[in-house]
Amino acid sequence: MENKLYYQDAYLTKFTAMVEKQEKDPSGKWYVVLNHTAFYPTGGGQPHDLGTIENTKIVNVKEIEGEIRHYLEGPLTDTNKDIHGVLDWKRRFDHMQQHAGQHILSAAFEELLDYKTVGFHLGEEIVTIDLATEVLSEQEVKQVEELANQIILENRPIKTKWVTEEELSAYSLRKETKVKDNIRLVMIPDFDYNGCGGTHPRATGEVRAIKILDWERQRKNIRVQFVCGERVLTQFDQKQRVLLELTKLLNAPESEMIHAASRLVEQGKALEKELDYNQQQLLTFEARELLAKNENRLVSEVFQNRTIQALQKLARIIIAEDDQTMVFFVSENENRLQLVCARGQARTENMKSVLEAALLLINGKGGGNDSFAQGGGEALMTGREMIERFLEQEKKITLGK
Repeated sequence: MENKLYYQDAYLTKFTAMVEKQEKDPSGKWYVVLNHTAFYPTGGGQPHDLGTIENTKIVNVKEIEGEIRHYLEGPLTDTNKDIHGVLDWKRRFDHMQQHAGQHILSAAFEELLDYKTVGFHLGEEIVTIDLATEVLSEQEVKQVEELANQIILENRPIKTKWVTEEELSAYSLRKETKVKDNIRLVMIPDFDYNGCGGTHPRATGEVRAIKILDWERQRKNIRVQFVCGERVLTQFDQKQRVLLELTKLLNAPESEMIHAASRLVEQGKALEKELDYNQQQLLTFEARELLAKNENRLVSEVFQNRTIQALQKLARIIIAEDDQTMVFFVSENENRLQLVCARGQARTENMKSVLEAALLLINGKGGGNDSFAQGGGEALMTGREMIERFLEQEKKITLGK
């Protein structure tokens, strides 16, 4: 482990090293292997570090076949000299805070509720743990959060120690270790003992705070979302800005925000219901006007920029009013034609066949059944020309009978 400088000093941000090799991986990406490194590779739920090597940006760090590969934006020009590595400290310390916070929170869940952590993910904005329980109450969350923040406030030391498998029995581990040699313990005295290969701060106080944001059921577990350290302030800033904007928009103080928002939602639902009713009334009036001017119980009309859904509603109203009527609607929508054809129950024409014949003229697609069909295609003719084609076809069918 002597080549992994992040285990010797997690606060190390600059170092010099020698390049052992520089190669491309099978996908053509350049990487270098150093004789030692302070860059942490992805592992144990913790993302990799970022930074630069000789001012060339690192895009990934992986441990593969026992070597730590630093993937770069491009190859180094000179590998036969001491090279300089510089970590993105803000990212590293954030990961240290989140990872230590996860240890504290998981230990608090287990100590108070005996809920074991079975999953962990450190994301760019939030952290999640999966708990081995199917239920979690708000009161339980509050108790756990209080204990976790108390441990942080006490500023307990966070210690690390390398042990053998035989030495593990001397520690009350939160979970069984996966590795059998080179076992690294991360310990918060009298609170949490856990095998872990990640980076952590020197004391719990550096985690600053833990805030649980939400939780949800994930199969047979509960997934808890939380943040630690600087992310708590980031979340607070975001939510505070949103809250201040809402107080202005709703013209209500913070304490009445929920009531004001609920009232606005109910008003919106009532207006939407009223609007739907009025639209239905307008469609009914329109349908009756079209029926009044129909010839031979054929209602055909060209519309501008009407949705196919609106045409469907209008057609259904018409055939409900008069079951001996056939409907053929065309809407000219920019460079497309939308078609709806329908018949009342007293008629026998196959509307799907009528539609298919019309769609052939405009390279269109559609679907439906023998009584109601709809579709659309390219505007290779005007809506009026399409109506005329339909009427000619119906005339031929009528004369043929």
